[in-house]
Amino acid sequence: MTDFTELQNELTKYINEAKELIEQLNIAGREEKLTEVEKLSEDIELWNDPDNAAKVMAEISRRRTDLGPWKRLKILLEDARVLLDLSIELDDDESKSEIKFNLKEIDELLAKLHTEALFADKYDHADVILEINAGAGGTESCDWASMLSRMYLRWCERRGYTVYIIDSLDGEQAGIKSMTLEIYGTNAYGYLKSERGVHRLVRISPFDSQNRRHTSFSSVDVIPDVDEDIDIEVKDDDIKIDTYRASGAGGQHVNKTESAIRITHFATGIVVTCQNERSQLKNKESAMRVLKARLLERERQAKEAELNKIRGVQSDIAWGSQIRSYVLQPYTMIKDHRTEHETGNVSSVLDGDLDDFMVAYLQMLSKERSENA
Repeated sequence: MTDFTELQNELTKYINEAKELIEQLNIAGREEKLTEVEKLSEDIELWNDPDNAAKVMAEISRRRTDLGPWKRLKILLEDARVLLDLSIELDDDESKSEIKFNLKEIDELLAKLHTEALFADKYDHADVILEINAGAGGTESCDWASMLSRMYLRWCERRGYTVYIIDSLDGEQAGIKSMTLEIYGTNAYGYLKSERGVHRLVRISPFDSQNRRHTSFSSVDVIPDVDEDIDIEVKDDDIKIDTYRASGAGGQHVNKTESAIRITHFATGIVVTCQNERSQLKNKESAMRVLKARLLERERQAKEAELNKIRGVQSDIAWGSQIRSYVLQPYTMIKDHRTEHETGNVSSVLDGDLDDFMVAYLQMLSKERSENA
């Protein structure tokens, strides 16, 4: 008689592992939420508002994508269980290889889902407002900011995220001085919060006729886009709203009317601009949403700083905090100074292959939570 004990033990381990993850990540709750949103799409009145209907359908798509791997895991576990039971009943030794193949796929899928278990912060599942700003250094820093924007756009493309450019300010000779992106996708903030801070580039400058090595800096700010959760009142007296013509490449790309919006918040000095929409009203709505998100993030950081004082933790997320170095000369290496994770495959990372750096950061946070618990 064939001994299937080892395969039985392995399958039992995976079933228990899956049960723990499903409970930990409240998969049942997510399935209920998907059902609620799907019912909204059945309301005939919804389709009288195309913009709202598009948002509902996008949310349904995101939630279905989010739950896809869990449905696949459930099918794989059930198939493996049925095949194993049948093989034991028929004493079918030849089916062992098929069972092992199924278990290997289950193991790989569980490894990916364990990463999701690292998303423990309140807003990890939220969408994101990501801002890139060139540092001191003129054209060099503007070009570096442009490289970073391309890196994040390619990363979003790899993950199937939806991206809107809210605002972009070109550099005087090349690159960009700043760019603001809205990013929609599963666990967008959970992944991208690892990118908040200053990014340093070392390379031979393509703008230096003497081929000297230059160091450039650009900052990245990442804010959870939680419009429905923001309970912040912004009074008309608290802000100043300016309108201006949207900038662009020239010709048909430049608006002929003053549709772009700039909002200045007096108390904090926060300035938000939006020019991606042709409608001034829509630009104002987007800018106000970004302003509220930044005010909420400011409050969150203030509370975190106060807690860190009590704990005796030194934390600096200001402009001067260098989180990662991208060295292209005299050698090639990218190193994260918080996690010590590094790679020599610079071109792949600049082309959007950031997951290893992000997961390393999430694992670091998970370890810190365990130590502080």
